[in-house]
Amino acid sequence: MGYSIGVSPIFENKIMKKLLNLIILFAALGMTQAFAQQSQSQPARIIGVAKDAKTGEPVGYATAALYKKGSDVSMSGAVADGEGKFYITGFEPGEYSLQVTFMGFETLVVDDINITSKTGDTNLGELQMSDEGVALEEVTVQGQRELIEERVDRTIYKAENDRTTAGGDATDVLRRVPMLSVDLDGNVSMRGSSSITVLIDNRPSAIAASSITDALRQIPADEIKEVEVITSPSARFDAEGTSGVINIVTKKNNLQGMTLSINTGAGLRGSNLGLNGSARIGKFGFSLGGFGRAGYNILGGFNNEQLLTGTDGSQTTVVQSADTESKMMFGRYNFGVDYEIDKYNFLTGAVNFGLRNMQGNQTNFLTERFSAGDLISSALRETDTKSDGNSLDLSVNYTRTYEKKGKEISLLTLYSRDNRNSSFVNSLFNDDFQTIDSKLRNENPSRNEDFTVQLDFVNPLGKDGNQILEYGAKNIMRKSYSDFAYFQAEGEDGSYVEIQDPTLSNEFTYDQNVTAGYGSYTFNFLKNYTLKTGLRYEYTTISAEFVDEQTVEIPSYGTFVPSVNASRKLKNGNMIKAAYNRRIQRPSMRFLNPNLNTSNPSQWSQGNPVLDPEMTDNFELGYSTYIGNSMLNFTGFYRNTTGSIQAVRSVLEDDVIFTTYENIGQEQAVGSNMFMNININNKFSLNGGFDLYYAMLNNGLGTENNGWVISGRMFGNYSLPKDWQVQLFSFARGRRVQLQGSNGGFAMYGLNFNKQFQEKRGSIGFGLENFLTKEFKVNNEIITPTMIQNSTNAMRNMNFKINFSYRIGKLSMSDRTRRRRSVSNDDLKEGGEGGGEGGGMMNNNNNNKK
Repeated sequence: MGYSIGVSPIFENKIMKKLLNLIILFAALGMTQAFAQQSQSQPARIIGVAKDAKTGEPVGYATAALYKKGSDVSMSGAVADGEGKFYITGFEPGEYSLQVTFMGFETLVVDDINITSKTGDTNLGELQMSDEGVALEEVTVQGQRELIEERVDRTIYKAENDRTTAGGDATDVLRRVPMLSVDLDGNVSMRGSSSITVLIDNRPSAIAASSITDALRQIPADEIKEVEVITSPSARFDAEGTSGVINIVTKKNNLQGMTLSINTGAGLRGSNLGLNGSARIGKFGFSLGGFGRAGYNILGGFNNEQLLTGTDGSQTTVVQSADTESKMMFGRYNFGVDYEIDKYNFLTGAVNFGLRNMQGNQTNFLTERFSAGDLISSALRETDTKSDGNSLDLSVNYTRTYEKKGKEISLLTLYSRDNRNSSFVNSLFNDDFQTIDSKLRNENPSRNEDFTVQLDFVNPLGKDGNQILEYGAKNIMRKSYSDFAYFQAEGEDGSYVEIQDPTLSNEFTYDQNVTAGYGSYTFNFLKNYTLKTGLRYEYTTISAEFVDEQTVEIPSYGTFVPSVNASRKLKNGNMIKAAYNRRIQRPSMRFLNPNLNTSNPSQWSQGNPVLDPEMTDNFELGYSTYIGNSMLNFTGFYRNTTGSIQAVRSVLEDDVIFTTYENIGQEQAVGSNMFMNININNKFSLNGGFDLYYAMLNNGLGTENNGWVISGRMFGNYSLPKDWQVQLFSFARGRRVQLQGSNGGFAMYGLNFNKQFQEKRGSIGFGLENFLTKEFKVNNEIITPTMIQNSTNAMRNMNFKINFSYRIGKLSMSDRTRRRRSVSNDDLKEGGEGGGEGGGMMNNNNNNKK
């Protein structure tokens, strides 16, 4: 629980009188408050220091919660610093009691706290806490602050307690989350598979549906409260997501009053600026915010060598190299409102708007062909790629609760739209390598639309509510559209003429309808056991066609999706978990798009509109334990996927390598992951872990590949005097196996210094990233009977950054608990470079990732 910051009663009265001008007052109120604070009296505070009764040592980062006398609803609270000291503000005069908690200690209760004035301090002095053996209902690990929470079907990472990500985006946060891996391009995988679904506040986003990587870049790290990793989704979730579901929960407030926060940062390769305001007056709650992030000076390069074998046994070697530079800009803006109709009925609505702009340049793009060691041709090109777009999410949700705790009905609706225009221009130079001979341009505007309606029922059963029955229905209507065309121009200033070839210029429409129903039953028994079972049925219909009236025949299909999750609590808060579920992964437009990408004339790629879905069975067994104040989580898993979607490469005429996607047959993975939270003392903690699995791929036609894949992360935090902190972060991933070769490994690291001030309302930080290495190189290989390709991608991403954040406004705990529910489309299989974009941003080596 956080603490709250007060403003004077003068401002509070003005706010209450001017509800209609609420949003306009955000900036004005914040600026006035910042100047006025020094001259106005300090609001009332409760101060205390949590101490270990045995040793007398401070209990760092204990949680203090303030309750109105006779009530079980917390009115305010705070988290102690590393020395056990806490400050509580944001309360009115009255009689209160205080509860101080921390893992391994009995809850300390301080009664009869009498506050008679709106100003001044009430010092409780040293509060002695006694040891206790803990067996928690929801197992919670607290390091310097709470970081990991284990539940029967998920692991929760408390991102708001990790300051190493300040000034970054969601990609930086996910690199620290157990069981997840994020590569240099921002592609996310869970236990080695990128067949995952990313939700934002329990609902899908249009931009996440079309590009998970872009969606993560648009979410500021400072606005993320926690990340839920659901490796074994219950029947309530869509059947999509082979490996599981990632739910990014952003910060909300259930408080009365108003806040305004600003966070900004600048660095050698990126800058960001965010402004967010929240207000809650009576039954209404409002939020309005925006975040922008720019990336620039992102330099790199690539080179590859291909050995091609013809049908007659002749061999040709193709060598390519280029320098690369990328620029990008993302924006995300949101407005939300919720209204408490009465005690049991709630309405919420939200609008989210996103913008994206990406540009990439490949210069000195040299292609040379050799036969028997002799140079037979050479060509110099320059490639410019662009990808612009915007996204819109509109949601309106209704929730009905009852006197019976936990019982509720919800009707959820969501409309999402993502517009994108991708293009590239490939300029071919004459033999003199000085003047342009011809230009080739590809335009590919595309659109994705979803409309979702979902009805859910939750009904606790039994006298003590230890059984929960959940059931509901959902319908998703999805439409995707791709309009692609190629144009050619002679010389540098020649006019572009469209190429009249239906394989190069066409329009493609893809309609999909998914209707689902589910039932889920959770049962707690024998005090320490929890069983959660469920069954979901989904029926999918698809129609697809080209503008030239060519129809793609894709049959409808139905899918039963069972799930079983079980857990047992052991002594001292330990837990053991077991799970099984079956999942389906439908291909997204990025795999289906028939737009032929020829930005690299020696390496073409194209989506496949007749792909079938993947089907996956997941088994896992996990164990969480505590050693002193440290925590260890270990999970073993087995995953079997049939119809796995993989990139498949072949050699066409003129030595062109062609990449598309196929349902290859079977993909298996068996492995484990471990996460640990080690608290050396109240000032120093280490957190990290590794993922290790053995991948086995087989297309059923004699082609197979297998091998070990390992990745790991580690970050440490040390608290210095006067609210300074130093943090170190590192991440590495080894070689990853593909059907026809492998992707090379990579590593990254960062060092951050952070200073908090004004009772932690503000902070300033300084960071260094990859400061010991001029550039990172990733080596990839592709091996087929007719080709061998070895390529290297280089990225120069050494960076220095400075971050600043500050929060102002009045926050006081509301005595109402508002329920928020929203649609959760566990969307489509993502990844791939073939048909989804007009051209690659960093390279054209077609080392496609799932």
